[in-house]
Amino acid sequence: MKDTDKENEGGGRRTGTAKSEKDQSWIPKIIKKRVCTTFIEDSFSNGVLCQCGGVRETHCSIATGDYFGAAIVTQWDSSQHSSEYPTDAFGELEFAGAGRRHSHFLRLSCDTPPHIMYSLMTAHWGVPSPNLVVSVVGGGRGHEKVKTWVREVLRQGLVRAAQSTGAWIVTGGLREGVGRCVGEAVRDHAAAASSLSQKKVIAVGVAPWGLVHNRQWLVNAEGSFPARYYVQNTSSDSCCLDSNYQAFLLVDDGSVGRRGGETAFRAKMEDYISHQRTGIWGSGSIDVPVLCMLISGEAAMLERMDLSLKKATPWLVLNGSGPAADLICELLDALSAVPMSPHSPPPEGEGSEKASVELRDRARERVRRYFPAKADLEKLVDRALSIYKNRDLITVFHGEQESPDDFDTVLLKALVRASKRVSSDASEYTEELKLAVAWNRVDIAKSELFNGDIQWRYEDLEDSMTDALINDKPQFIRLFNENGLNILDYLTYRHLEVLYRSLSDSSLAYTLLQRLLTERQGLAGYLPTAACSPKEALALKSPQSPLSGPSSAKELSLYEVSQLLWDILGDVCEPFYYSLLGLDQSTSTRRAMKQVNKLLLGDCSYREQSCLNPWASLFIWAVLQNRSEMAVYFWEMGGESVHSALAGCKILRELSKLESETETKLSMKELAQKFENLALDVFSECYQSSESRSFTLLIRQSPVWGKATCLQMATSADARHFFSHDGVQSLLSQIWWGDMKRSTKVWKLVLTFFLPPLIYTNLISFREHEEEGKSEEVPHGRDTESLDGGDATMFSLSDVMQTEEDVEEYAALRANLKSAPSSNPKRPFVLLRWREFWFAPVTSFLGNVLMYFLFLGLFAYILLLDFKPPPPHGPSTLEFVLYFWVFTMVCEEFRQTFFSGSTTLYQRMKLYIEDMWNKCDITAISLFALGMCCRMFPWSYEFGRAVLAVDYMVFTLRLIHIFAIHKQLGPKIIIVEKMMKDIFFFLFFLAVWLLAYGVANQALLYSYDPRPGWIFRRVFYRPYLHIFGQIPIHEMDADKLEEGRECTNNATLVEAGAEPCMSTDHNWLVVILLVIFLLVTNILLVNLLIAMFSHTFSKVQEHSDTYWKFQRYNLIVEYHSRPCLAPPFILISHLHLIIKRHIRKIPSTKIKHFVLEIHGREASRLNTWEAIQKENILFAQNKREREKDSERLKRTSVKVDSVLKQMAEIRDHDRRLRMLETELEYCTSALSWMTEALSQSNLIKTTRPPPALRDLTPISPTS
Repeated sequence: MKDTDKENEGGGRRTGTAKSEKDQSWIPKIIKKRVCTTFIEDSFSNGVLCQCGGVRETHCSIATGDYFGAAIVTQWDSSQHSSEYPTDAFGELEFAGAGRRHSHFLRLSCDTPPHIMYSLMTAHWGVPSPNLVVSVVGGGRGHEKVKTWVREVLRQGLVRAAQSTGAWIVTGGLREGVGRCVGEAVRDHAAAASSLSQKKVIAVGVAPWGLVHNRQWLVNAEGSFPARYYVQNTSSDSCCLDSNYQAFLLVDDGSVGRRGGETAFRAKMEDYISHQRTGIWGSGSIDVPVLCMLISGEAAMLERMDLSLKKATPWLVLNGSGPAADLICELLDALSAVPMSPHSPPPEGEGSEKASVELRDRARERVRRYFPAKADLEKLVDRALSIYKNRDLITVFHGEQESPDDFDTVLLKALVRASKRVSSDASEYTEELKLAVAWNRVDIAKSELFNGDIQWRYEDLEDSMTDALINDKPQFIRLFNENGLNILDYLTYRHLEVLYRSLSDSSLAYTLLQRLLTERQGLAGYLPTAACSPKEALALKSPQSPLSGPSSAKELSLYEVSQLLWDILGDVCEPFYYSLLGLDQSTSTRRAMKQVNKLLLGDCSYREQSCLNPWASLFIWAVLQNRSEMAVYFWEMGGESVHSALAGCKILRELSKLESETETKLSMKELAQKFENLALDVFSECYQSSESRSFTLLIRQSPVWGKATCLQMATSADARHFFSHDGVQSLLSQIWWGDMKRSTKVWKLVLTFFLPPLIYTNLISFREHEEEGKSEEVPHGRDTESLDGGDATMFSLSDVMQTEEDVEEYAALRANLKSAPSSNPKRPFVLLRWREFWFAPVTSFLGNVLMYFLFLGLFAYILLLDFKPPPPHGPSTLEFVLYFWVFTMVCEEFRQTFFSGSTTLYQRMKLYIEDMWNKCDITAISLFALGMCCRMFPWSYEFGRAVLAVDYMVFTLRLIHIFAIHKQLGPKIIIVEKMMKDIFFFLFFLAVWLLAYGVANQALLYSYDPRPGWIFRRVFYRPYLHIFGQIPIHEMDADKLEEGRECTNNATLVEAGAEPCMSTDHNWLVVILLVIFLLVTNILLVNLLIAMFSHTFSKVQEHSDTYWKFQRYNLIVEYHSRPCLAPPFILISHLHLIIKRHIRKIPSTKIKHFVLEIHGREASRLNTWEAIQKENILFAQNKREREKDSERLKRTSVKVDSVLKQMAEIRDHDRRLRMLETELEYCTSALSWMTEALSQSNLIKTTRPPPALRDLTPISPTS
């Protein structure tokens, strides 16, 4: 239907409507209309009209001629005197001149089942399912005017509440009375609301078909797509359809020009909708609330209200709006003095009879006052008393006293009153909470439900929490968490799987999860579409489906979630939920799927377990759906703030690469940047609080995020701004320099490198170890410092150790410390200082740079001066040294690939290949091996020499990566890398012009030249040289041709290799093409390249320092993991590592510089300290938000509204006091008169005079 709507906006009546006609061609077969078939004379029309309102000619002749039946039947009845026929009015309605989207309309019989109409509206017309239905009845008709304050209530109260709750507003849909006011309010709201508003106000008109003006324009047996409907823009009311409604249900009872024919259908429709569920896929916790709203109204409205109240439909009555509404309000006030239970049987006994008589007399008096001309007075009194019995379903709104801004709260109270009566197993507050969640009105929930007066239990909040999570209502989640909901009790793995099953079909995460589910189901041999019925498939889709038995293997499980996270996060962390499912990381995918299928076919006991990290699990769930506000809140509540923010950044950036929707992609990138900024802010606060703890925070393994560190996660997430922080760079510098001070000069390192004995002098300064020794001896000294990172507050061990386990832990730790430090002093100073110098990454880097320069010098010397012939005359001794040198490089590359890290072999090889400089190393080594093999044979000697010459260039380019560590050269290298991309675009444009000009130039100068080498030279090479000024005029210009040049035009000789003669026929065109080519290439394209370089330089220069700091980390990690000796001496280090790691089994201590595993109390203290720093950041952000001018204006506005409400209450109290004073004056006058009369009579004799009036003037306030 959406496509049809777009096509019809142009105004064509039948253009592009084939799809719509096909979609709705079934309507006449199911939906019927009613036609009067029996003419029953209307006595007031002199026999011209039937009681249905139609003329005699419109009735069929048989029914008209049935004089015997007409004589007996005196009262027309729709069910007896009309028949049903297929409807002839349906489709889309275009209001001429309205300039808005088409509305849907349908003529239907008053006996049409309501479920058919509800399905038609929601499934075929595309009307969103309601969270609330407000049925507005009564209202000014004819000459009755709608009061001004009623219009304001409809405009500011009803329509705004409908928009905030996602409601339907049901009225008559005609341009008269309240229906017109609602239409105008909806129109004004649509004009003021933003186009991105998620919820639109849906106005539905239910009108009698026979009353609609110009209804003949709507009649078309095949449907109208659209039907053009003309409405006169007059200020007076009329029975025309209102153009501001989205749908019209034109109820036909066979009558013409009569009101009330739609009343019964409208009541049935409201009752049916009240039994439907709210939320996505009906996942809401409540039925759709239906509320009838009475404005003014006539006497017939009492019957409509009575029938609706008997079906337990709540009513909201606007006091002061008109006769029927005022009557109901006065009845509720006047009859409340007489006791009468709404649910008790009729009263018996003498006292009850007196009360009943008094009640009926009061009701009769008020009905006679408002409807004096009605003949059936007693019938109206019975209706009024019946309405009064259901008074607990009626809520009165005093429009002249209450503000329209409070209207949504009044709606909520009215519905809660009804839900309390209908729902016997739930409290009033629970039902009110469910309504507030369904409407997403957290402000009402805070002011009415969570104000401290109600003690909420977990059972009361569980269903609402699920509803809020699925339907993206983070403010309610925050509210529930603050008021009694324990997330540890709520989030079991069963609940978590239900949440993942509730993902929207349009989300990327849903598509990826369904793809993984299909793979697992395909391995198991069953698919949902083939193995289960449509009802079962629907049950699997529903989030409320059962999770036990064989069907659970066909549903989405945590295994698919784990696989999706592994695909997104890569190898930076271990798989999620693997241990829960009994899987191992090394298990193959196929075998893991089989184990999971076997597990899911069982009892699935893991689903009843509480989630170990509930906030992190919910954070991942929200991030996968790109729910910004909810994800940020879960991040605030969870631990490991820096790590979680970087993980969210990584997930979102990976998802943005897979997302096809542009808006969603941009929102993902914005949210990813937001999380990177959050991680940066929290770490900055941590670094300012404690430098050492912030360093530990960066390198500690996270148990929540698969044993990944913050640095690893930041690298994977490409968080360059995070790496540019001074704290991260300080840690990297500390690791880079090892135990040496960072202020050490480079020339001192170079000098010490060639003269190792200088290590034991004061030439190089090393960091002192006294502080480290103290911290090792008293490990609790720094741990007991205040968690906010301030100065340490020393506690005694008795204060720290609270249990026997703590005492035992401390004893074991002290025993270990006594044995551990004892080994350090035994190490000689000579060996200790030697290790401190040679094991520093900066020393390793310096050695590799110096030896690499030596390697390049040796390589160049051999290529230029000592490249001997093939064996047996060569190679030379220096060349064999070069071969050995390259062999040691190959050994180091093997070590980096297969013997570093703790991941699988495949993952290690994948990580190695992904690095650009590793690819460069592979290329250089492969070319060297090829050249070395080729130079050994005489037939390929020259080719081998050429390959080695090219390989020397590759080895030399490797220096770029080495010098990336330099603070000045590093950023410039990044700029050059970015400019290389610009060159490729430039070469593309240049190649186009070279090809165009080269082919044309060759064809014009030489008519026939089949030599491939010369063709390539003249088509590409020579035009390329033209750009740089090498233009052979004597070969292109006919006036400059060299005389005596031997050439021929004989094709046979040319094919044999002779030089062809140049053609001079179109020499003028050659010159013109040359001028154009030089103009485009030398001026246009070259300047374009310069402009691109300038743009790239200015853009990258601002962030080049950030990029350089990010790449610096990778270089430091590389040289930190390398052995201390450089090739070719690196073989010694390799042998040492083999003996130490694989024979003596001594673990590495250097790995702790980048990966630190902490447990127990130390990890708990670090998490607590990090959480405190995060709270400080959030507090500062909230403070800045509160200090903004916009927030101050909001608070001022709220205070002003509160003052206005208090002023209104004061005015009301003042009015009541004036009335009280008037009554007191009357009572005083009456008492004075009685006193005077009694004093003048002889009936009563007094012993004292009457009391005198006291003078209150002295105690009155003075002006």
